[in-house]
Amino acid sequence: MRDLAELRKEIDEIDQQMVKLFEQRMAVSEEVAEYKVAVGKKILDKERERLKIQAVQAMTHNEFNSHGVEELYNQIMAMSRKLQYQRMEQQAIGRLPFVMVDELEKKSVRVVYQGVEGAYAQQAMFEFFGEDVNHFHVERWRDAMEAIAEGMADYGVLPIENSSAGIVNDNYDLLQEFDNYIVGEQVMTISHALLGTPDARLSDIRTVYSHPQGLMQCAKYLDENRQWQQISLLNTAVAAQKVAEDGDKTQAAIASTLAGKQHGLKVLKEQINFSGQNSTRFLIVTNQRIFRKDAGKVSICFEVSHESGCLYNVLSHFIFNNLNMCRIESRPIAEKNWEYHFFVDFEGNLNDSAVKNALRGIKEEALNMKILGNY
Repeated sequence: MRDLAELRKEIDEIDQQMVKLFEQRMAVSEEVAEYKVAVGKKILDKERERLKIQAVQAMTHNEFNSHGVEELYNQIMAMSRKLQYQRMEQQAIGRLPFVMVDELEKKSVRVVYQGVEGAYAQQAMFEFFGEDVNHFHVERWRDAMEAIAEGMADYGVLPIENSSAGIVNDNYDLLQEFDNYIVGEQVMTISHALLGTPDARLSDIRTVYSHPQGLMQCAKYLDENRQWQQISLLNTAVAAQKVAEDGDKTQAAIASTLAGKQHGLKVLKEQINFSGQNSTRFLIVTNQRIFRKDAGKVSICFEVSHESGCLYNVLSHFIFNNLNMCRIESRPIAEKNWEYHFFVDFEGNLNDSAVKNALRGIKEEALNMKILGNY
C-alpha cells in the first residue's frame, strides 16, 4: 500500500494537468463565443450539452464515476457559458431596455396609493415625494397598478414586505403581471394602535377590523383578547373609516394614530404590534423603464424548468459575478401546479458589467426573466 504523501503527490500532478486542460478548454470557449457573436447564435445549446454529457459518461467505468462526471461537466459547461456571456457583454451585444436618469421627477407628478386618507401608504408617499404632491387613492392594489399602466398616475406606492408579517403576496404577483417598474423604495416604521369611537372603552370591544397584515402584526395582543372577532379589510385606514362611519362602540380598528385622528376615533391602546422594530417596505413604481444613476438594488423575477439543478444554475450567475443577493421569494404559477416564479433582489446597478453579465446569463438560461427595476 502506498503512503499518503505519495498519493497526494500523484493527485497534485493530476490537478496540474486538469488545470492546464481546463484553461485550454476555456481558450477554445472564447473562440466559440466569437463565432456565436458573429453569426448571432445563442450561447446555450441544451441538445449539444446533453449529447456531450452522454458521451463523457460513456467513458466512465462505474455508476459513481458516471454521476460524478455528469456533475463535473455540467459545471465546466456552465463556466464556459459564463465566459461566453462575458465576452458578448464586452462587445456590447444587446443592451438592456432601461434609461438612466440623474434624479426622479417628484414635483410635477401624480401619485396613486391604495386605501383612504391616513393609510400607511399615504404616509410613505409623503415621505418620498413630499406632502404637496398631487395624489389620489384607489380601493385595491390592482387598481393602483392599472392606473400607472394606463398613465392616470406617474407613480404608485405599494407595500411589498413587513419586518414582522413577511411579504405582501398579491403585490409580488402584480409586479410580475404588469409592465410597471420599481424606481424607488421607502421604509416606514409601523406603529399600530387600537382605535374606537369617542365613547368606547376597551371593555366594549367585540369586533376588530384591519388589513390582514395589520392583524398578523398585532397577533400577540389579539391573542390576549380572543373574545374579539377579527375581520379583514382592504386597508388599515379603511378599517378606521368603517368604525367611524358605523359609530358602533363595540367595533375597533387597528390602524395608525394618524388614521384615527383623521376619522375622529379615540386611541384605546397604543403600540399594539408585537415588534417594536415593526417596519414596512414600500415600493415606488412607474410605467417607465428608468433607473437612477446611483441606484444600488436590482429586482428581477424568472421562471425555470422543473428539473434538477435548474434553479442552482440560474443562481450561480450571482456567485460567479460576485453579486450579493438580498432576498429570494417564490410565488406559485397559477397555470402550473407546483411550479413557481422566483423573485430575487440583489445589490448592483444596471450599468455595472457584473450585473449585465449575470442578467445576460439568467435571461439565456431561465424560461423567462423580467427586470422589475433598479432603485
